[in-house]
Amino acid sequence: MKLLFFYLIFPGFVFSSAIGLLTVWIDRKVSARIQWRQGPPWYQGFADIGKLLYKEVIIPREAFGSGFVAAPLFGLASVVLAVTILCVSFFGMSKGFIGDIIVVWYLFAIPAIALIYVGSTSGNPLSSVGVSREIKLLLSYDLPMIIVIVMMASKAGSFSVQAIMDWQRTNGSNISNLYGIIGFAVAVFCVQAKLGRVPFDLPEAETELGSGILIELSGGVLAAYELSKAIMLFGLPMFLIVLFWGKGILGGILIYLLIVVLLILIKNTNPRIRIDHAMKYFWGWISGAAILAGLLAYFGV
Repeated sequence: MKLLFFYLIFPGFVFSSAIGLLTVWIDRKVSARIQWRQGPPWYQGFADIGKLLYKEVIIPREAFGSGFVAAPLFGLASVVLAVTILCVSFFGMSKGFIGDIIVVWYLFAIPAIALIYVGSTSGNPLSSVGVSREIKLLLSYDLPMIIVIVMMASKAGSFSVQAIMDWQRTNGSNISNLYGIIGFAVAVFCVQAKLGRVPFDLPEAETELGSGILIELSGGVLAAYELSKAIMLFGLPMFLIVLFWGKGILGGILIYLLIVVLLILIKNTNPRIRIDHAMKYFWGWISGAAILAGLLAYFGV
């Protein structure tokens, strides 16, 4: 019964969905202000999901019907589980388990894999281009992020969320060191790419591909994807707080808002880049910076 409450209410589906959709509103409101627009009301994200759930789900003729519908739902379930695992340790509701930090990161990857499956079975050529870009992007940002996660876990001596937070409460936040600053910069760009936000919105690329990988999604299937993305916009900044700050609830809220604003500023001040440039960027400069941070962490700098 306790596990069911965690997964469905707090900090599970209901809580993470509400915070995620409110964060989407902050994203849209701040973006609008940067562009000298009014922006939407606070409930716009909830209204959008409700509208999509009301609409018909259109399944392409070439798609495998049940898989086309089930894949985004599976992605939604995975991000809810990831946020639940992360937050029960952050809020002191459970000690988690060994290796949960790695499990959380790869649970966040399942929506992208589900979207790759849906896009590749849709039969739309624009969707196929989006699938190709999503695969390349996933393989690109995963390497530097894993280096950062291993670096932070090695400092704490454990791959546990709780252990990483406890170590920082005793020894100071990772972000207070040079390796933590570099690692945080690497992680922010990896999170921006995982969220599919500018300048890494290549799989969707509305102006080039007409939403690309999402072009055949509609109704509840699209709602499941959009809700997954909203929950990830809540969960991934929390992930960064655990890795680099290890703060409690009050400090965590302020840092969370700062990270969200940083992601919004990156989105609104950069143009979309090409997929080959993105791959070179993550496998070159970003991976190099992650390795440098790892070496600095090893020498205690």
